[in-house]
Amino acid sequence: MERAQQFIGQSGAFLDAVERASRAAPMRRPVLVIGERGTGKELIAERLHRLSSRWDEPLVTMNCAALPETLIEAELFGHEAGAFTGATKTRAGRFEEADKGTLFLDELGTLSMAAQERLLRAVEYGEVTRIGSNRPVRVDVRIVAATNEDLPAKAERGEFRADLLDRLSFEVITLPPLRVREGDVAVLSDHFGRRMAAELGWEGWPGFAPHVARQLDEYAWPGNVRELRNVIERAVYRWDDWEEPIGHVQFDPFDSPWKPFVPKPRAPEAWRDGAAPTTPPAAAPAELDTVDDLRAAVDAHERAILEHALGKHRWNQRQTAKALGLSYDQLRHCIKKHGLSE
Repeated sequence: MERAQQFIGQSGAFLDAVERASRAAPMRRPVLVIGERGTGKELIAERLHRLSSRWDEPLVTMNCAALPETLIEAELFGHEAGAFTGATKTRAGRFEEADKGTLFLDELGTLSMAAQERLLRAVEYGEVTRIGSNRPVRVDVRIVAATNEDLPAKAERGEFRADLLDRLSFEVITLPPLRVREGDVAVLSDHFGRRMAAELGWEGWPGFAPHVARQLDEYAWPGNVRELRNVIERAVYRWDDWEEPIGHVQFDPFDSPWKPFVPKPRAPEAWRDGAAPTTPPAAAPAELDTVDDLRAAVDAHERAILEHALGKHRWNQRQTAKALGLSYDQLRHCIKKHGLSE
């Protein structure tokens, strides 16, 4: 885990999740951490360990999705020499490595049913048996597991053992996604921006231009805090003038006019006689239902396009005009119309 990582946030939903983790930390019972990717599940696991009586014992992490199914059980429970092809020497598993400490199982929902059965026994009886051995080994391990999947739904479908889910869910901490953490985007953006500026050797921190701050706040953040950090650090390092507020941010790093061309799928045989396929009309975006002033809505959209394009081209007005298909005078008129200034 990255020691540079820390909890940053002020929203009630975020602070409630952190407080719940703090209360659960001293307990010896298992904890299940639920959250979308990038919401900080590893940080919560580390907090649970560091605030427990096991803080000076091992914190062992295993990503259950990072290994093929055939190696998961050997990795968790260990194996004896000669237990399978390639097992040239005896190896202790993650449970034994985490003895008297904490075992963090990330991506728990990807475990096979066989691994789940062995995990249930380990949690229930505090014993693990290495592959190829008949002698169980006693372990004292506190389990913290994390997933971004709906485990109760998987249990209902028979894809996850309900008895294991019951055993692991003494406490369930569900982390809020960034899009509902009111006010935290600005706090995190400033933190990541300042840190990147210091790394680049900037003499000061200019902050973000108002339109960039608005874009950051309105974005949905499907990758949550991890995505936000990447976006902010990329915007800072691409910006040339540390004395001017950062005026452009790119959310999708793969967005480029020179993306490799991918040919569209060929039309089915039934379409080649000249008859075009019938497709239902696209549904109008929900936000269009809220428009009650067409002129104001068009002006707001035009202003947003201008702000984005100007920031992207670092306020080079001739490049911006060319990119938008405008003459220089037309662009100057639009800048004046919307009261924009560098």
